[in-house]
Amino acid sequence: MPERFRTITSRSIRELDGNSMSKDSIKTNRSVVGNMTTTLGTASAGPGEIDTGRLEVGETRDGSPFGLPVAVINGEQPGQTLYMQAVSDGDELNGVGVLQRAVPQLDPTTLSGTILIVGIVNYHAFQVAEHRNPIDDTKMNRAYPGTETGTSSERIAAATFDIATQADLILDLHQGSTSRMLDEVRVRCGKRHRLHDDCLELAKAFGCGYVLDQKGPDGQLARAAPDEGIPTIDPELGGCVGWDETSIQKGVEGVFNVLAYYDFIDGTTELERQTRANGFEQYGSPNGGLVSFEKDLGEQVASGDVLFEITTPFGEPKATVTADSDGILWRTRRLPQVATGEYVCSVGTDIDSY
Repeated sequence: MPERFRTITSRSIRELDGNSMSKDSIKTNRSVVGNMTTTLGTASAGPGEIDTGRLEVGETRDGSPFGLPVAVINGEQPGQTLYMQAVSDGDELNGVGVLQRAVPQLDPTTLSGTILIVGIVNYHAFQVAEHRNPIDDTKMNRAYPGTETGTSSERIAAATFDIATQADLILDLHQGSTSRMLDEVRVRCGKRHRLHDDCLELAKAFGCGYVLDQKGPDGQLARAAPDEGIPTIDPELGGCVGWDETSIQKGVEGVFNVLAYYDFIDGTTELERQTRANGFEQYGSPNGGLVSFEKDLGEQVASGDVLFEITTPFGEPKATVTADSDGILWRTRRLPQVATGEYVCSVGTDIDSY
């Protein structure tokens, strides 16, 4: 494996003292040896420095190498390591909008710890503005932890997972693709996971106001990284075509909330109660036609309430769909036209707060 990443990791510390060490010991020894130069791909930053570069992860069809945009923000003072990534789904751009606005505001001379960033994970999908990697028709956030000898998506997942697992905390920035969706944070490790409370705390610190606390599908970074002992969340910053400045700003605020709460920067984060959905119901259309919603995003719904109606192009009613459970209208499709069985909306269920 080519050397892609060098920082104060368990491997490099063992090379220093010849002993195997726990994650807590790594933090302690990082403080003892001080902030060393951190290298990620071609980006290299000493204490109090920031640098950007590329992380080479493969070749395109003409044999040209390609790399992911990366950044290292190495604090003047020792501390924890935060890993952030965006655009693991190629049409979800709000996350890179957050990074574009947040990174210039970070001053490494006043930062404690290190921030590692991969700005665009799904290189191939980003180039063609598609959700899935067109090289292997794979959703990148179903490929973790990846494999270095696998498909295109699995190789990129392996490269980014190798970086992510050097961190103490992970923010995997997403959005609801091009649908309309609440700004929310997803905790995907599952309620029985040993890091469930830590992930909930990280979600609360980010502070979108809404949390989906439901075990995610295999292959998600937020499923795989907690198994390595790292609290991880998926901030889902709305949903749009292109950029949504309101959701992006919510994400910027969330990043700085996390940085303050975990002592990367000076300041305090007032933890506010989050509305939590413990379940998620999806609704499809029973007929083809045009959708008309009877509820707005974020609005409470009761079992039996009308969620949407389907009509013909001439306004003739074809179907009415009601909620199966009490909850909150969480996500809706953006375009009104639907075919039979096509996705229309989602309701967050089993609502509480914490």
